[in-house]
Amino acid sequence: MEIKSHFALKEFNTFGISAFAKAYTSITTLQQLEEALSYFYRDSVFLLGGGSNMLLLNDIERPVLHINLKGIELLKQDNEKVFIKVMGGENWHNLVMHCINNNWAGLENMALIPGNVGTAPIQNIGAYGVELKDCFDSCTVMDIKTREVKTINLDDSKFGYRDSIFKNEALGKYVITSVIFRLTDVSQPNNYKLKTSYGAIQDELSNLQLKPSIQAVAQAVINIRSSKLPDPKLIGNSGSFFKNPIIKKSYYDDLIRMHPTVPHYPVDENHVKVPAGWLIDQCGFKGKRRGDAGVHDRQALVLVNHGNASGQEIITLAKEIQSMVFNRYGITIETEVNLIQN
Repeated sequence: MEIKSHFALKEFNTFGISAFAKAYTSITTLQQLEEALSYFYRDSVFLLGGGSNMLLLNDIERPVLHINLKGIELLKQDNEKVFIKVMGGENWHNLVMHCINNNWAGLENMALIPGNVGTAPIQNIGAYGVELKDCFDSCTVMDIKTREVKTINLDDSKFGYRDSIFKNEALGKYVITSVIFRLTDVSQPNNYKLKTSYGAIQDELSNLQLKPSIQAVAQAVINIRSSKLPDPKLIGNSGSFFKNPIIKKSYYDDLIRMHPTVPHYPVDENHVKVPAGWLIDQCGFKGKRRGDAGVHDRQALVLVNHGNASGQEIITLAKEIQSMVFNRYGITIETEVNLIQN
């Protein structure tokens, strides 16, 4: 285990925020993880994955453990179902493409989501009508304090919209070392149904002139996301900065009397989801800059770092956006990105 001090994190967060770690070590084996947790047992450690869903507000004054555990293992396969074990340091999009290349269905709508597998359950990541929980079987975790290894199954994960047990009662308690996914083998006869009704997937499939398949759906999603979301390698960002707010249908019915064009998606009989990007755009923020902190010019849901913005400058802009959206629509939009204080 190699420990580096005053380690630069600029290349390890997709926002490209210049910040430093008091101590940093890369974890490539479970033994290294156990050793690191034992060595830093007096400290509150910071777990770093793909660096894609966080905003560093200042330097990290605690040990940073970079989870780089790798490996994809086929556990079980029958005529229809496939169970695979994926280590926490695997890149999410690479996993999606690996599954597609093997004709394993379930993750195709979540192509090109940034980040690593080990952090995906925390957020219950999702896109285009599909969430991680839909294919989640269980995950293996290591207790940060006791180093005990245990399995957390689907029911115990308490998944919700961009939410899970790992953001609530288990916050800061575990390292997710691997995830088991339950997928469908579409090379075999089955009743698997593609999910193409959300967003612009059907239109993109028509543009591509492709017969619907998991490969085609993934390509459509990749094209749509690429057209709307900036590449972090070209401009610092963390994808969607805000959650789409879920509001009571009764409030939405009152809201459209004053703002008839507000779009919505039904959640259940009493709630609807309103696109946060639309609300932000209507408030005039698309393409706006406050120094090097800005709002993307094609997708108002994305905040960007034009070069040298600090985390504090990004969050100041975010608060300005939240305030204006609330003042105009009476809707609170919450951050989807994790704000890292220290």
